[in-house]
Parts: sequence; structure tokens; C-alpha cells
Amino acid sequence: MALNPKKHEMPTQAPEVRAHNFQEVALGYTAEIAVEEANRCLNCKNRPCVTGCPVNVNIPDFITKIKSGDFEGAYQIINETSSLPAVCGRVCPQETQCESKCSMGVKFEPVGIGRLERFVADWHNANATEKAAAPASNGHRVAIVGSGPSGLTCAGDLAKKGYQVSVFEALHTAGGVLVYGIPEFRLPKRIVAKEVETLRDLGVDVQTNVVIGKTLTIDELFEMGYEAVFIGSGAGLPNFMNIPGESLKGVYSANEFLTRSNLMKAYLENPVTPIMKGGYVAVVGGGNVAMDAARTALRLGAEHVYIVYRRSMDELPARREEVEHAMEEGIDFRLLNNPVEILGYSNPDDPRDPKNGFVTGMRCIKMELGEPDAKGRRRPVPIPGSEFTLDVDTVIMAIGTSPNPLIKDTTAGLEVNSHGGIVVTEDGLTSRENVYAGGDAVTGAATVISAMGAGKIAAKAIDEALSAK
Repeated sequence: MALNPKKHEMPTQAPEVRAHNFQEVALGYTAEIAVEEANRCLNCKNRPCVTGCPVNVNIPDFITKIKSGDFEGAYQIINETSSLPAVCGRVCPQETQCESKCSMGVKFEPVGIGRLERFVADWHNANATEKAAAPASNGHRVAIVGSGPSGLTCAGDLAKKGYQVSVFEALHTAGGVLVYGIPEFRLPKRIVAKEVETLRDLGVDVQTNVVIGKTLTIDELFEMGYEAVFIGSGAGLPNFMNIPGESLKGVYSANEFLTRSNLMKAYLENPVTPIMKGGYVAVVGGGNVAMDAARTALRLGAEHVYIVYRRSMDELPARREEVEHAMEEGIDFRLLNNPVEILGYSNPDDPRDPKNGFVTGMRCIKMELGEPDAKGRRRPVPIPGSEFTLDVDTVIMAIGTSPNPLIKDTTAGLEVNSHGGIVVTEDGLTSRENVYAGGDAVTGAATVISAMGAGKIAAKAIDEALSAK
């Protein structure tokens, strides 16, 4: 039978329907489609796809199991190296990682590895009845700071080896950026909850509402009997442009906007937290977070949503799939534009006017691409005299985040770089003995799968250090 040159399309909600609900956009493969897609895999001897996976999932072997209809067997193979398969199948940028190495991609479209991983994980969650069993304790205790992808991965890998692991999460729900940062329509929170539940079945103790650096310090964790600490606290400190008007009512960081919607359910009829709904919205930035914020604003009832990005479509860092979905839903991309000021309503004759201080527009300037910068991207340069105003009611800044300085400021001897990231060795060890770190707390905002890879590396190093005692 001739190989299909194209990967099977992912079934999705129609754009005109999904733009007005928070249900998952991608509907997932059926069993029949999954088997057909798996049969496109060449099962290469040198397995290049595995080298593109930060957590080294045994991709050809799990796909071979799908070919024979052994979906649970496929899940067990993925589970050997990944603690979050249902998450990875949804949000990992496979197109630049495992699928970019796929041999089928040399002449045709690569195998839909991410879509198959999602199918297998969803099948397991829907059909498996046995819970993960906690292994016998090896007597060692490890504390994990943060329950995002790096922390959960580190916790899972250590728990499988018999470590008594405690995860300390600052928010009231475990999952880190997976629950506060990624919208329901891209990653349903029941999926994250299921992954966390599986770790609890392995014996991981997850404690919420504990702010390390305030409720407890790193030093106090050692005093409590933990022999090693992994810091996976993420990068939750939002960046701003420092332009006039950023303190106006109606200006959000993407972190705040998405947290209010995703974690605190501001889209409900009677939410526990307020959020700006309706009107005209401008989202500044071009990454995945900007796409999430723009598409969330649309679903919250915005009449019109702009993406304002200072480079062109070729430089846009968001995943192509997310950009295409945003365009299908009607998001208006204003490329090669950059904000210079946020404008606000002011009535000096009546300082008690409740509308005082609200956003009324955003002044922008057109850009052109000049010489490449240090990262190789062409530097955007303002075009003199090209300023214009966008009439908007809400502005969402999605231009990146930095690590929160709380842990650094309360932990003596913890070295950080100029961007606030914790300095680590190749195996995740910090400047403090028995303190490891990984994910966005080290690199700044990056991908879920790269954070998972860092958690995996640190878990291996912690195991080697403690098992040698």
C-alpha cells in the first residue's frame, strides 16, 4: 500500500462556532485515523525523531503499538519517559522538535507524532481502570518548588524511583502555567488535573497555597528533612514596554488576563474576579501567549481583536497552528507596527467621573525590518512620520515574562543572571549545594516540553547524588 504523503488533518470545531465558546478547538483523532497515521511511520533504524524530543520519548516503538491497535501498550511506552503525555500531545511544538527530524518529512509531510501522542494519552485516560502504583520508598525526601511542567516532571521521575516527593505550589490549584497560562480551548484543565492525579497515585504529596520564599524558605525545607530541592517556579513576572499610559485602567499583562480567565473562570456569568469584556482589544506581542490572550478576549465577547507585532509574519514566534486558528477566528493582525503610547479618558472638569483613567486608544508607529540583531532576526526600525491611533478599550501586553525574584531574594548564595534566571550547571545544579533548578525559572519563558526536559535532567542528577549517600 502506497504511503500517504500528507499527515491526517486534525478534526476541529468550525471557526464560527469555537470563537464563541471555551471548548477544546482540536477534537482529536479517532482510532481509525490514528492507526492510518501510525502506518505512515517508516520505523527508521536510526530513529531521528527521538533525538528531537527533549524528554526522549521512544517514538517509533509507541507508534508501532498503535499500528497493531495496542493503544494501552503505546501509552505505557510514552509513560516510561514522559509524565505529561496528554499535555505534550496538545501544546508541544512538535513541528520544530520531533516532527522536524522525521524521515518522512524529507519528501513529504512528517508523521503527526504529537497528534498520535495525544490520541494515546486520551485513550488511556478514558479506558484505563488501574491506577499507577506507588513504588516502595527508598527513604530519601525531595522538595519540588512549583507544580508547572518542570516541577511535575521532576516529581514524577523521582517518585517512580521511590523518593518521597513533596510539591509546593503557590496558587490554589496545581499545574502552574498549564492551568493559569494556557486557555481551556487549547488545554482543558481536566487533562492537567488527571496528570496531577496520576502523580498523586505514585505517592507525590502536592501542597497548594504555599509560597516558597514567604510561607517557607528554601533553607527551612532542608530543616524539615528534605535532602534536595528542585526549583521549578517558572517565570511569572510580566514584562512591560515602559511607555506612557501603561498604568491606565484596561491595561493588562497577558499573565493577569489569562490567569483571571483560565484559573479564576472570569468568563462565567457570575465570576469571582472581574475582567474587561467586550469592546475593541489590542494584544501586543507575537508569541503563543499573545495568540492565547487574543483568542480568549474574542471568546469573552470582544467586538474586534488586534494582534500588534513589530516584525513581519515570517518572524512571528507563535506556532503556525495557533496563528492559523487565530486568523480563522477573525483576529486582525497588524504586523510591522509598534505601540508608543496608550491613550486614556480624562475629564479635568469632573475628577469624580468614573470613566477617568480608562483606555481610549493606542498610538502606534509603523516599522520596517533593518539589519539582523544578535539572535539573527532582522531588527525592526521605526518609520518616521508614520504614527497612527488604534481605537481600543483594552490593551494586553504579551511581550514576555521574567522569573519572580522572591526565591532569589530569600535564598542566600543562589546565583542568578542579569535577567533574573537562576544559574545552573548542565545537570541543573545551582550555586547552592543540593539545590537544583530548571524550566522558566532558569531560561525565562520557554516551551512546556523544554521545561519538562530540564525537570528530567535534574531528577536524574538528584537521584545520582542521593543514591550515592
